[in-house]
Amino acid sequence: MLAMDQGVVEEWLSEFKTLPDSAVSNYAASLKDKGALVPALYKVVRENYSDLLEPVCHQLFEFYRSGEPQLRRFTLQFLPELLWSLLSVSAARDPHTSGCIEALLLGIYNLEIVDKDGQSKVLSFTVPSLSKPSVYHEPSAIGSMALTEGALANHGLSRVVYSGPHLQRENFTAQNRFDVLTFLLLCYNAALSYMTSTSLQSLCQLSSRVCICGYPRQQIRRYKGISTRLTVTSEFLVQLITGIHYALCNGEVELGSKALDDVLYRAQLELFPEALLVGNAIKSSLHGAALKSNNKEGARSIQVEITPTSSRISRNAVTSLSIRGHRWKRHESQEVSVEIDAAQGGVAIPEISVTGVSGERMANGDSLRQRPESDALGAASEVSPDPRGHDSCTRGQEVRRQKSVRRMVENEGSGSASTGRSQY
Repeated sequence: MLAMDQGVVEEWLSEFKTLPDSAVSNYAASLKDKGALVPALYKVVRENYSDLLEPVCHQLFEFYRSGEPQLRRFTLQFLPELLWSLLSVSAARDPHTSGCIEALLLGIYNLEIVDKDGQSKVLSFTVPSLSKPSVYHEPSAIGSMALTEGALANHGLSRVVYSGPHLQRENFTAQNRFDVLTFLLLCYNAALSYMTSTSLQSLCQLSSRVCICGYPRQQIRRYKGISTRLTVTSEFLVQLITGIHYALCNGEVELGSKALDDVLYRAQLELFPEALLVGNAIKSSLHGAALKSNNKEGARSIQVEITPTSSRISRNAVTSLSIRGHRWKRHESQEVSVEIDAAQGGVAIPEISVTGVSGERMANGDSLRQRPESDALGAASEVSPDPRGHDSCTRGQEVRRQKSVRRMVENEGSGSASTGRSQY
């Protein structure tokens, strides 16, 4: 570490100790103007044997415990580098050099799991609902939803998922290490919009190193650090992917793409379905998108494709009313076609009824005369007026109706001939 960087860090350590409480807010706002401070602190964190590491960790914890939002975010920006220092030292089995880092991370964790009164905090997450608009969709563009009893009962209800209460931790063990680190990454992701480009780059490097160390891809990436495989959990990878997604959309395209590929590579090896689902979804959504590779200091955001507000699906949505109207139109078109055929042949169309009351009606639908009851029953036996058959076997019904018309014409012809012979 250079003497100039060491002097910057020592000055930073001394000025906060003599600062009165009334000047904390102004001091927090002035930290962003010290351009040489943050790179010098990164160098201290990366050197595990530095004499300044312990006082720096203590100072960062004092920043976080002060409650000033800007000071808390100043500490959080070093979280990815602190996590990597802890994991690399744990993999090298040299815990004596990471005691101050463990104390800092455990202190942040224990502060975040309780509220101002010291009570355990329970975090809640609302699962998005398709019936309510969000930045990803508009309910009007999905189409009209069936108003069933279950849909009406669930309308306006939101599913809420709770996390906590979390247990206090006094030290790191093999069982609780990634529970604590996952929760710390959750706190880091909650403040992503305030993180600097250096912090986002550190997050991407952390993701790649954790996922490829000890695997063949480490040779492809040409990373010459530790070669020991690090144990990870699916929840930890999901939190990494969340931060990578933000970094991808805010200037870190190259590092973010490599980090996302490395996380998916490790998730496939470990068969983690949650990490694979989230990672592949983000990769598919970013496919072909114009990411902001040059604008690193502009407005922070995540690019999403907004569903257009104009409805394109609901216009042709299938509802019970549209099905009923379609059925009526089809029934009327069939009757009109039969009446037109009969009118062209000059033959009256028999009206068939299961009640036994039937008559002849012309194309305009007016009844001409009553038919004998025996003829009506005979005609009714030829055609089955089952409404289910009308819906499912329309073509068969049309054939039977034509046969009935033809048979009635033949009966009328034979009846008129016999009447003429008897009169003669």
